[in-house]
Amino acid sequence: MKLDILAITAHPDDVELCCAGTLLSQMALGKKVGIVDLTRGELGTRGTPEGRIAEALRAAEIMNIDVRENVGLADGFFQNNEAHQKAIIPFIRKYQPDIVITNAASDRHPDHGRAGQLVAESCFYSGLRMVKTLDENGVEQEAWRPRQVFHAIQDRYIKPDFIVDITDVHEKKVQAMLAFQSQFHVPAYNSDSNEPQSYISTPEFLEFVIARAREFGHAIGATFGEGFTTARALGIRDLSAII
Repeated sequence: MKLDILAITAHPDDVELCCAGTLLSQMALGKKVGIVDLTRGELGTRGTPEGRIAEALRAAEIMNIDVRENVGLADGFFQNNEAHQKAIIPFIRKYQPDIVITNAASDRHPDHGRAGQLVAESCFYSGLRMVKTLDENGVEQEAWRPRQVFHAIQDRYIKPDFIVDITDVHEKKVQAMLAFQSQFHVPAYNSDSNEPQSYISTPEFLEFVIARAREFGHAIGATFGEGFTTARALGIRDLSAII
């Protein structure tokens, strides 16, 4: 299955936090979209790796995502090196996305910035035919390089290069986030759990995520938005496409 957009991020729930609205808005335009999580989030303060996978699948179901896979890298300890690049390249070549969305270029969580760099470099090397990879059936894959790599904006504020209006899908984005009930503020889960609160499990963090979406939306005259950065200049043909 060829995808138009593939989101590749460090942890299950990264996509839901920072770019689920964009994926949903593009799906509404007929784009085929997929998610690849690099790790199972096994170092998380709350939940279990198995539970995180189940939550990721539930979130994908809510969003009606075409495909969601997990690379199985070690949470916290993956590196931007040849071995880990070659673990990611097969997914890029398998789905041949025109656009890849990945983690912030730098952020509070060190995994985010490292994943952003790892994915960006993997996208480049995926376009080199002398880098050999095999698909699930042992067949050599064709080289493929996405046209653009966009970095989502996560915890730390970064001035966006562009903002996507997600007003029409913001409610569903929040629903997808809360599918990760072990990670975010879901009172029913908290009442049955003895796990400690984490940085992202408080009601204040959920309010912050919504406020950030309002801030980005306000900047473009919308109610809710998601911001992105890119290392490569963007070009358009139709000036009226800019809102």
